Amino acid sequence: MAKVSAGSAVLLGVAVAVPLMLAPVAQALTSPSPLDAYLEDLRTLRATFLQTLTDANGREIDRATGTLIVSRPGKFSWEIHPETAGRGAQARAGQLMVSDGRNLWFLDRDLDQVTVKPLDAALSATPAMLLSGTVDVRRNFTLTPAGQRAGLDWVLVEPRGADADFRRALFGFAGRELKQMILEDKLAQTATIVFERVERNAPVAAQEVSFTPPPGTDVIGTPGQ
Repeated sequence: MAKVSAGSAVLLGVAVAVPLMLAPVAQALTSPSPLDAYLEDLRTLRATFLQTLTDANGREIDRATGTLIVSRPGKFSWEIHPETAGRGAQARAGQLMVSDGRNLWFLDRDLDQVTVKPLDAALSATPAMLLSGTVDVRRNFTLTPAGQRAGLDWVLVEPRGADADFRRALFGFAGRELKQMILEDKLAQTATIVFERVERNAPVAAQEVSFTPPPGTDVIGTPGQ
């Protein structure tokens, strides 16, 4: 079985018990939501972010910075580096998830380990897969309005299947701009992701959403052709 280092569960798809902090949740949306509007004409996305992770008791257990690159349909790169690592060590620590349109790759630099599976064999759906168009939003998720807080309009996203890596996620919008995601994993850990330096529909090079395992890493799984 593949090992997973601390923090990698967040990259793989954490989500939230946030309805507790927002207005009472209304019925599931059948009309377009802010998330639908955001995705409607999205071709590419590039953003940096700050991620904080708390345990079931609300205690902060990890803080990281990262980069998200999306090229729709079906391609993305999601990379995180722990803030505890020194500046030079950050490039050698943390995790990277890449969908190249055929396969889903996960690199854990702390373990020198790569996990790969064909996209059509990836049973779980992550928020990054949702943003990239790898999965159909309405078919795979239930969207529910979750009120306003801190100047943002929130949409609660819950996976329809039991195989997803996360329980639920909140997407926070200011107008048509995605500002935050709040995610809770199956261990009741909550990740808050604040996006910065967002570039929408800017050019994304092919190599930014492709992946080749680094020499010497342990590769688990077989990529599809």
